[in-house]
Amino acid sequence: MRYQIRHEIKGRIRLHVCQEHMTVRQADILLSYLLSLEQVMEAKVYERTGDAVVRYTGSRQQMIEDIRKFRYDDERALALTPDNTGRELNSIYQEKLITQVAVRGLGKLFLPAGVLAAWSVVKGLKYLWKGVRSLAKGRLDVEVLDATAITVSLIRRDFATAGSIMFLLGIGEILEEWTHKKSVDDLARSMSLNIEKVWLKTGDTEVLVPVSHVKEGDRLLVRMGNMIPLDGIADEGEAMVNQASLTGESLPVKKDAGSYVYAGTVVEEGQLVLTVKKAAGNTRFEKIVAMIEESEKLKATLEGKAERLADALVPYSLGGTLLTWLLTGNTTKALTVLMVDFSCALKLAMPIAVLSAMREANMHHITVKGGKFLEAVAEADTVVFDKTGTLTRAKPVVARIVTFENYQEEVILKVAACLEEHFPHSMANAVVNEAKRRGLEHEEMHSRVDYIVAHGISSSVEGRRVIIGSHHFVFEDEACRIPEGEQERYDALPEEYSHLYMAVDGCLAAVICIHDPLREEAAQVMDELRGLGISSLVMMTGDSERTAGAIARTVGVDRYFSEVLPEDKARFINQEKQKGRKVIMIGDGINDSPALSAADAGIAISEGAAIAREVADITISADDLRELVTLKRLSNELMRRVRENYRFVISFNLALIFLGVAGIITPSASALPHNTSTLGISLKSMTDLLDKTAVENR
Repeated sequence: MRYQIRHEIKGRIRLHVCQEHMTVRQADILLSYLLSLEQVMEAKVYERTGDAVVRYTGSRQQMIEDIRKFRYDDERALALTPDNTGRELNSIYQEKLITQVAVRGLGKLFLPAGVLAAWSVVKGLKYLWKGVRSLAKGRLDVEVLDATAITVSLIRRDFATAGSIMFLLGIGEILEEWTHKKSVDDLARSMSLNIEKVWLKTGDTEVLVPVSHVKEGDRLLVRMGNMIPLDGIADEGEAMVNQASLTGESLPVKKDAGSYVYAGTVVEEGQLVLTVKKAAGNTRFEKIVAMIEESEKLKATLEGKAERLADALVPYSLGGTLLTWLLTGNTTKALTVLMVDFSCALKLAMPIAVLSAMREANMHHITVKGGKFLEAVAEADTVVFDKTGTLTRAKPVVARIVTFENYQEEVILKVAACLEEHFPHSMANAVVNEAKRRGLEHEEMHSRVDYIVAHGISSSVEGRRVIIGSHHFVFEDEACRIPEGEQERYDALPEEYSHLYMAVDGCLAAVICIHDPLREEAAQVMDELRGLGISSLVMMTGDSERTAGAIARTVGVDRYFSEVLPEDKARFINQEKQKGRKVIMIGDGINDSPALSAADAGIAISEGAAIAREVADITISADDLRELVTLKRLSNELMRRVRENYRFVISFNLALIFLGVAGIITPSASALPHNTSTLGISLKSMTDLLDKTAVENR
């Protein structure tokens, strides 16, 4: 492929791809390739001009050589390129916007006045029809107001004013639709599946393979707590499947042999073997887009208030017009009132502000499933934290393995990893990763694996019953015993670690000591959340009193609860809500899902259990807990912007009405600032709420 270097300075190069036209897909592939290069710090590709700008480090010659190697059919670049990037959407709406402005400008410059007048009448019929249709349905809404203003202007032969109103309304519609679709598009892309490996079932054997290797007709095993990776038909097993992300159903649906199951839904109970009907592709993304667009979750309370207020003000605008005419007898003054209404800006700016905030949240690696959850975060005064994987690092490590009855560490670790890898959680991952670090192969050696939420795992290995889990599960629920003569060894277990207990045939075989490092930023996050209006910080964990107390004192929460069950967390949240508090719950595990559902806003850690992410209203990345602070600031700023928008819309339009009634401005003169202000406030609502540099430097 041939390139031309258009401009170059040290560490930055702008080049032109020598081809007649670059498609949107080709631009995406080139961008993915450039960003995959080790030297590249930043890259942008402009499909309209066929140019690419690259910022890089290191050797210029190496950079040039790497660029020369690029081909559109490069397998690595194709694999890295998402099916939906948003570039095509932006291109479509940019084209619409440019066309609208160009047609308006060229028409005013070159078309005769008579043609412009006729064109205004033809365009006005569309708005007139919308107004008549609203009246026929018994609604007196903003479409009636728009239709009245345009119709009266046309009757008065004020074609310039009618044309200006329709032009600005058209621009507003394009911007609103663009912002809405882009926000939905960004949100759907962030919610799309991110499953790398699946359990492929061949006969009686289960093999962990990349999802990209799965083809139609393959059989997959999906266990409790995991996400169904691909569309298919259940062959074996029985399960309760949470389909809320696709259907909005709050209760799980029973699936058994013959049932169709959908990618992205989560197995809450049981397990399924399914035959794949649709391999990896766009189906999940398209379903999520449809779900978001149709879901009432997207509608924030403030959006609903804005729409209701906008429609409620229409009769007052019409009444004010009539009253002005009756009092003054001046048609021009009356029309000035008609040209100015509050509803346009209210209906346009509020949804854009909410959707733009959701888009901005995505820029900070925060996925928000609906505008109302940003409101809930802004109003929240109580935050409940899970401990493991939330206040502590999502990747705890095995510190020690204390064995009993002469078991070998390697044997214990192999069996533990074999069981734990089926139910990914932070502590389970620690066991699996330790086995990998030691180079231990752990082939499937067990029968059916049963997971007991918040307790542990039970199975059968070589005919012996093996359980692994919490102290409560092993010693109280399962009544296991400590081997004779080893009580002293058990009493000497190091207290600074979390303990994972394994028993074989009712007798303790080992205690795996897990080091769960506290997040360095946790204490700072608590202080910052208090500064942003949170009055109660609570930690709830299934860990022992000793471990929970140490973490709570270090982090600085106001209250903590140890050795709690999932239902305890949900019960506490419901009790707080009954007291009139707004509650946020933050967790990452299967056992957190009831509490996440109960909270006003449930926040899941992105690397946590699939069901936690599915149930949660908001997802943050696992890298930095300070994203909670960013989310709270963003939500607070959104509410501040909404209040400012309300004040501006009311004061500015009142001023225009008073100027019109006083005879200082004409109807055409009032229409322009009114519509321009609506456009301006909408554009402002599209801007970022937070200073990105300040957020990055925190």
